[in-house]
Amino acid sequence: MAFKDLNQFITELRKKGELHEVSAETDPVLEITEIYDRVVKAGGPALLFRRPKGSQIPLAINLFGSRSRMSLAFGVSDIEEIAKSIEELTEMKVPSGILGKLSLLPKVAILNALAPKILKAGPCQDVVIRAGEGPMLDKLPVLQCWPDDGGRFITLPMVFSKDPETGKRNVGLYRMHVYDNQTTGMHWQIHKDGAEHFRRLGKASGRRLEVAAVIGADPATMFSAACPLPSGMDELMMAGFLRREPVELVKCRTVDLEVPAHAEIVLEGYVQEGEMRLEGPFGDHTGFYSRAKDFPVFHVTCMTHRANPVYVTTVVGKPPMEDCHMGKAIERIFLPLIRKQVPEIKDMNLPWEGCFHNCLIVSIRKSYPEQAKKVMSAIWGLGQMMFSKCIIVLDHDANIQDVREVAWRTFNNVDPKRDIVFSDGPVDELDHSASRDFFGSKMGIDATRKNEAEGMMRPWPEDMVMRPSVRELVSRRWKEYGLDPKYSG
Repeated sequence: MAFKDLNQFITELRKKGELHEVSAETDPVLEITEIYDRVVKAGGPALLFRRPKGSQIPLAINLFGSRSRMSLAFGVSDIEEIAKSIEELTEMKVPSGILGKLSLLPKVAILNALAPKILKAGPCQDVVIRAGEGPMLDKLPVLQCWPDDGGRFITLPMVFSKDPETGKRNVGLYRMHVYDNQTTGMHWQIHKDGAEHFRRLGKASGRRLEVAAVIGADPATMFSAACPLPSGMDELMMAGFLRREPVELVKCRTVDLEVPAHAEIVLEGYVQEGEMRLEGPFGDHTGFYSRAKDFPVFHVTCMTHRANPVYVTTVVGKPPMEDCHMGKAIERIFLPLIRKQVPEIKDMNLPWEGCFHNCLIVSIRKSYPEQAKKVMSAIWGLGQMMFSKCIIVLDHDANIQDVREVAWRTFNNVDPKRDIVFSDGPVDELDHSASRDFFGSKMGIDATRKNEAEGMMRPWPEDMVMRPSVRELVSRRWKEYGLDPKYSG
C-alpha cells in the first residue's frame, strides 16, 4: 500500500512495534544525536521525540534505519520485490495475441501512475507564514548533530528547483545550514543537479533561482529524492512508481514550484546569483567533518506547514547509520537498471564501511579475457557511480554480500601487478583523501579467476568444496554427535 503522508507511515510503525516515542524534553543540540546514535547502531526502532527543547513541533528520526522499515516504506515484504518489478519492466516485450496483450495491462497501469497530479489545495498549506510575519526557521527543532558542526543543520530536506533553461524539475537531498530565522546555506555540491541549475542562471549578478525545501512527506517520496537518477529524470516519477500511485502536488504560495500536497513543512524561497556564504563544517557520512566552504544562500520568503506537523531529520556519521539502510535499498532497487547497461554484472554490494562511494563490489559472468577491466571502465562511466574509488570484481559464483568471502577471494586471487588498475577522474566532494577537490585516483581490482589468455602460466586451482552427500549425512546425524545445534552450520 502507498502511504498518503508521513502520519500514516508513523502510525504503521507504531502498530508494528517499530517506533519508540520519547516524552521527556530532549535537546536538539547534541543530545538527540547521542540518543539516536546508540539506538541506530544497536538496530533499534524509529524515534519520535514529543518535546524537543525550544520547539512545539515533534521530531522524527531513524524512520528508515532498518531493512524492515525500508520495505515497509514501500509497502512490500522486502525491497527485492521493488527490484523485481523494475526488472520486469525493463524486460517487458509486447506479446502476440489478445490474451498476451491483456496481460500487459497491469504494467501499463503502473506506468500511467508515474506522473504527478496537481491539486488546488493541500494540508501542507494549513498554516502560511510569510517573511516578516513571525517565526519561521526559529520554530523548527533543527539539530546540531556533532560538537564541531558550524551550527544547526536541516539534514533531510527535499529541495525542489527547476532548470532555468529547460524548466525540468529536480528534487535532491541537500543539507541546509541554518543561519537565522530566514536564511540557510544550500549545500549544492559541484556534481549535483541543483548546483547545475544554479550555474545555469548565468553570469549576470542579481538573478534568482526559486527553490522550495520540503521537510517530511510520505516515505516513498522522501526516498526518491535520495535516488541517483539520470540527470533530467523526474524524481517524482520514481516516487509514483514506488507508491504505485501518483504524487499529489500543490503550487507554492510565493514561488513558481509545486510541492507534495501532503508534506509536513515547506520552505519557499530563492538563491541569488553571486551571493555565497561560509557553510559548515559538518560531521558527514564518512565519519569525518567536511570542512567549511562557500555555498549559495537560501532566503525563505514563506513557510507553510500542516496544522500539526512533524519535523523529520537524520544524522550521518560513522556507519552504520540510517543512511546505510537507505543506501542498501538504492543498491538493490537500481541493480536491474545497472544490469541493463552492463549486462555481465550478476550482483553488486556497496559495503557500509565504504560510505557508498569508496568501495563497490561486483560479481560478473565472465566470458572473455580482461572482462573485469571492461566492467570497471563501464562503472566509472555511469552517473554518480563515477565516484567509486575502489571497484572489486569477482566471478559470478562468489557471494559478494559476504564481505569475509570477498576478502578471502580477493586476497588470494590477486597478483597486484597484473590485476590492479589505476585511473584518474572525478571524485566525490567529500573525499578528503584526494590531493585536491573534485579530482583524484581510483583503483580497480580484478579478483576473478585467470586463464592463459590473461597471462596465467599455470592452472588455476579449484575451490575446496565438501561432497554434497557427506554434508547431507552429517546434517542427518548431527544429534548423534552430541554437539550443540548452533554449530551445525
